[in-house]
Amino acid sequence: MGQHRTVATTFASAVGERIGASLAGVDAELARRYPGDPGTRQPVHTVYVPADVFAADTLRFWGGRALAALDEHAPDAASFAAVLGLPEALAGPVHDRMRAKLEREPVEDLRIDFEDGYGPRPDDEEDAAAARAARLVAGMYEDGTAAPFMGIRMKCMEAAVRDRGIRTLDIFLTGLMEAGGLPEGLLLTLPKVTYAEQVAAMAELAGEFEKARGLEPGRIRFEIQIETTQAILGADGRTTVARMIDAAGGRATSLHYGTFDYSASCGVGAAHQSPDHPVADHAKAVMQVAAAGTGVRVSDGSTNVLPVGPASQVHAAWRLHYGLVRRSLTRAYYQGWDMHPGHLPTRYAAVYAFYREGLESAAARLDAYVNRSGGDILDEPATARALSGHLLRGLDCGAVDAAEVTALTGLSRDGLEGLAGRAG
Repeated sequence: MGQHRTVATTFASAVGERIGASLAGVDAELARRYPGDPGTRQPVHTVYVPADVFAADTLRFWGGRALAALDEHAPDAASFAAVLGLPEALAGPVHDRMRAKLEREPVEDLRIDFEDGYGPRPDDEEDAAAARAARLVAGMYEDGTAAPFMGIRMKCMEAAVRDRGIRTLDIFLTGLMEAGGLPEGLLLTLPKVTYAEQVAAMAELAGEFEKARGLEPGRIRFEIQIETTQAILGADGRTTVARMIDAAGGRATSLHYGTFDYSASCGVGAAHQSPDHPVADHAKAVMQVAAAGTGVRVSDGSTNVLPVGPASQVHAAWRLHYGLVRRSLTRAYYQGWDMHPGHLPTRYAAVYAFYREGLESAAARLDAYVNRSGGDILDEPATARALSGHLLRGLDCGAVDAAEVTALTGLSRDGLEGLAGRAG
């Protein structure tokens, strides 16, 4: 014991060194293109409101409207669970957490819309709206009433509206800087992208603003909204999304599927435009594979069926929305877009049910992996990362509590982040 045995080998050390040198470029390319998940919180949804409607109390207004809809159409846990078909064991925890969320943080991510929801306006009107949006956002972050993430959706890079979009972006960012600087939760959305060159142009604008304002390079990042067929398949027959991620130069945070523009561009009739249509599934699958490992996340789109009108109509819209959100979550699209305050109850109900019903199973598998205690499933490190990431997303949105996760796994949040590969 203690003695080192010599084993026979054939390769000379120079062989390994030569192979290493030949793959050095590939190593660097892998590290650059596929850095892995950024390890930051991802909002469960994006709410967007037209710029002329946005106000300092928009978040509180949405939360109040959502609670009022619950009070009118499903005033307690049992009635809400009956509408959605929630199991009895989940009814109370999901309902109580959902209502608390609507009171505390009804919106996780707000986008002030200067695109389709706002439309073409006289330049002086849009100038004023962009400056006003910057003042309001800065004020909300200053007084603690902001959503965790906020920003604007500008007009796209197509020739007809390009200059207007650039000017709105400039006014908004300049207004934030004049009010004290860019908030940490700032998110910008570039819609209707068709060519990677448009993404490169957005990245160039961000870089120019950083230089002019003395900001750290890479400080301004943005989302790419996938709303055109050209964003999925180029004229040369090759997929386009990966080129767009690369063209962003490390500035892309996420890819957002645009349900209605993309469906329409494929010729899908209005009655069938939905996040679960086959053309939507294809587009999102391409987005998902292109983004995997890059640190760029994928967001699903929205439904335009609003929970308004008589109770039967509200309940039907809630069931539809709940089912679509659950479907997205099982496909690893952990974010989507919501169009109406009435969508908030079912957004959080679906998210919370998803994370709570899988809590004990995920925790048990993670505990078995960490303690090497066996069990009926043999998990690998990649699955342990996925299990940890699942629990962390549940913690981030409020579906589960740190105490119950620790009680089930024996792991603190730091421990989960280590297993998930997050920086912490």
